[in-house]
Amino acid sequence: MRIAVTIFLTDETIAPVRLARELEQRGFAGLYLPEHTHIPVERTTPYPAGGELPREYGRTLDPFVALGQAAAVTGRLGLGTGVTLVAQHDPIALAKQIATLDHLSGGRLTLGVGFGWNVEEGADHGVRWPTRRELTRDRMRLMQALWSDEPTAYEGEFGGVRASHAHPKPHQRPRGPVTGPRTLVGGAAGPKLFAHIAEYADGWLPIGGRGLAESLPVLRSVWADAGRDPAALQVVPYAVLPTPGKLAHYAELGIEEIVVQLPSADEPEVLRALDAYGALVAAPHH
Repeated sequence: MRIAVTIFLTDETIAPVRLARELEQRGFAGLYLPEHTHIPVERTTPYPAGGELPREYGRTLDPFVALGQAAAVTGRLGLGTGVTLVAQHDPIALAKQIATLDHLSGGRLTLGVGFGWNVEEGADHGVRWPTRRELTRDRMRLMQALWSDEPTAYEGEFGGVRASHAHPKPHQRPRGPVTGPRTLVGGAAGPKLFAHIAEYADGWLPIGGRGLAESLPVLRSVWADAGRDPAALQVVPYAVLPTPGKLAHYAELGIEEIVVQLPSADEPEVLRALDAYGALVAAPHH
């Protein structure tokens, strides 16, 4: 099983270059970074995990800039977003950023796609909250048109793009209905989410990984009904606090990669956490 990490990198934590070098040296599979452009001070949206919103949410580094630094000092480390809030971006500009990072890193990018939880943050980007899932789907389709080998037009409910010359192309080749980098959609299990995954993604990025024994068969059936190759579905439990028991459970479910949570902290504390996780990277998971 591949063990990747996620961390809220901020202006107060370990730096991306230092962390990326450590991860590659220690045999970790990848580095996934979250995204929040800003956190409005006045908000009625509760923090999904409950309690006060942690300080790091309002201080996150831009994931693409930080992953670009990580890509430049590593040769094998996977690079991921966990997650990109696609509805909050101009999709033409975002398609260029994503394709550039995948091209420059030799195809190491995983695009984690999310719909967001912070209504006020989305509103400042012009996102009408009830439409955010359909808007995200539309923007994914638009970006995939720009990533196509031949100039391809796209006209959707929320916007479109003319057939265009748009290079660089993502390094990763088209597969099934998916064009672009490896794409995993985050969110809670449900028919709507699973339909999105089967339509435009390579798999699912479930937070914490609870309840997978129940939800995986449902996703696999939606995936197969959409005509997708059963062997191609990827499920990557995200922001996991790992134990040997959890890893064994995931391995039984056929999961090949997990993303463990690092503390949003300074260099000494993050390196201590990596030391603690090091045994997991070395251990076989049967």
